[in-house]
Amino acid sequence: MLKKENGTDRFLSSALQLSRGTKRLVMLAADVVMIPLALWSAVSLQSGRPVSPGSDGLWYFLAAALIFSVPVFVRLGLYRAVVRFMGTRAVMAVVAGVSISTLFVAGIALAVKSEPIGLSTAVIYWALATLYVGGSRFFARYLLQMNDHPRERVAIYGAGEAGARLAAALMGGRGFTPAVFVDDSRVLQGSVINGIEVRSPVDLPSLVQDLEITRVLLAVPSVSRRRRQKILTRLESLAIRVQTMPDISDLISGRARVDEIQEVDVADLLGRDPVPPNEKLLDACIRGKNVMVTGAGGSIGAELCRQIIELSPQRLLLFELSELALYTVHKEMCLIVEREGLGVEIVPLIGSVHHRNRVREILGCFAIDTVYHAAAYKHVPIVEENMVEGIYNNVFGTWNAAEAALESGVETFVLVSTDKAVSPPNVMGATKRMAELVLQGLHERGSGTRFCMVRFGNVLASSGSVVPLFRDQIKRGGPVTVTHPEIIRYFMTIPEAAQLVLQAGSMAKGGDVFVLDMGKPVKIADLARRMIHLMGLSVRDDDNPDGDIEVLYTGLRPAEKLYEELLIGDNVAGTEHTRIMRAVEDCMPWLDIEVLLDQLLKACEAFDCESARGLLREAVAGYRPSSSIRDLVHDRKSNNPAAAGPGKVTPIAARRVSE
Repeated sequence: MLKKENGTDRFLSSALQLSRGTKRLVMLAADVVMIPLALWSAVSLQSGRPVSPGSDGLWYFLAAALIFSVPVFVRLGLYRAVVRFMGTRAVMAVVAGVSISTLFVAGIALAVKSEPIGLSTAVIYWALATLYVGGSRFFARYLLQMNDHPRERVAIYGAGEAGARLAAALMGGRGFTPAVFVDDSRVLQGSVINGIEVRSPVDLPSLVQDLEITRVLLAVPSVSRRRRQKILTRLESLAIRVQTMPDISDLISGRARVDEIQEVDVADLLGRDPVPPNEKLLDACIRGKNVMVTGAGGSIGAELCRQIIELSPQRLLLFELSELALYTVHKEMCLIVEREGLGVEIVPLIGSVHHRNRVREILGCFAIDTVYHAAAYKHVPIVEENMVEGIYNNVFGTWNAAEAALESGVETFVLVSTDKAVSPPNVMGATKRMAELVLQGLHERGSGTRFCMVRFGNVLASSGSVVPLFRDQIKRGGPVTVTHPEIIRYFMTIPEAAQLVLQAGSMAKGGDVFVLDMGKPVKIADLARRMIHLMGLSVRDDDNPDGDIEVLYTGLRPAEKLYEELLIGDNVAGTEHTRIMRAVEDCMPWLDIEVLLDQLLKACEAFDCESARGLLREAVAGYRPSSSIRDLVHDRKSNNPAAAGPGKVTPIAARRVSE
């Protein structure tokens, strides 16, 4: 039912529709009344009785105060300020303007030795003028905001400095009205901040109902992830939308404002605090060196670039196949260099690791010291349906880049690997393990380049991650799709994973397989439910048929595992870093790998998927394909023999790998 608009509402609505020029004239007219009124009131209060404006030449002072004050107010920008969003700066302008006006009036009174205006009168005038001029504006702001668009009533969790700043920002905006603070500190509970009461988190269920609160905003940017997880667990049962203000580091650096409300970072749900980095390990392969990142435009590659550039390399090469991705990451790196005044040369290079000659020329021309090889096809279903290209890119691309690094005298070559390389049921995992074997074989063959690989699980919010997928599905009204009720995954944030990759590379001796401590695995179904609850919605299931969002189980995808492993066997040793372990695993002699690579290349050139998969099974321990070959081109040729060619290698295909 629509609320009937009364006369006041109509008047305020009309006021909102006035032009900016008209609104300024209204403010000017108000000051024309308020300034003389303030001076007259001050004289009357000092006299103890109402004073006639005509007595003792008071008219002249009233007119002089008005004529002098208005230009001062114009100069200070009081008529440019938008009343509805008036803040601290406008208050200071009012105080400054009134102070100048008071000094002027006091100066004239002193010069002419005026009877009615003395020092005490000037002080009273200053107080009243500040009240009248400033108060009229804040009263107008209050009326306009009351008639503004309907505002959501929110609770702010955290009554510290960040919470107070957030409340002030929200009160000056149009979207939200802070109704109550919630804080764990018993010292703060019961106090009032910015006119808002601070209550205990225990009261939240009743507060949500009594105050008609629609969401909770977290204003605890500096607490640990473990503490944030406990807070989110408590809020989850309320089935109310939970959002958060930016991280404290983003606020300090200026990358975000206090009122930029965001969805809850899913990393907070993991409850694992990142371990502070070892600065010596971070610096060893980067500071003052020439560094190259392949796949620089990808999720991990771009984050590696962000962290590398902060460590002051001499030169950073961005090597990327996608023109758009290269443009994007290059632009971002240049902005960072300019903003922070870094003396780092940024070199954007488009190209593919398929082309060994180009990679070798680049490494030699730019005297590269360290390579972080992040270029890979990593989406399990996509690689499964494009088997040959997945092998070309993940296996031969890594081999080409590694041989080029060796020939160019690169000091350190770090392969970004995956937990899916362990006992893989899919082509993607098998090709990544094969890439690891290639580097281990090159080390065994003898090399001046230190080859190593870093193996970790899923990273939150990377391309293809379930987190952005779930968030989009929830915003569209569901269903949220989960492959299996019991499927679990290890998760890590992109910055944390990249930081550990950089540190692991510094500890390499040659042929090392480093494994990152991913913490406890997360059940994907539980993650989906928590995200639904924290967006203020409920799960629709048999127990709650009227819920908002359904969790739909679609079945395991081809070549997908219920759980991932990080180790082949259980032989692992610690390192200088508490979250980086060195796996001790069997590898193949280089001569065997070389023969196998030659056979694998011939199978790929002939598009012989059966032979290619057989060779991967022979080389990669634990590779047990869970389904038949799903390569889309292979399937097309199998179902349509007429479409199959003679199986000869085209010159382009041959050059792609051998160059």
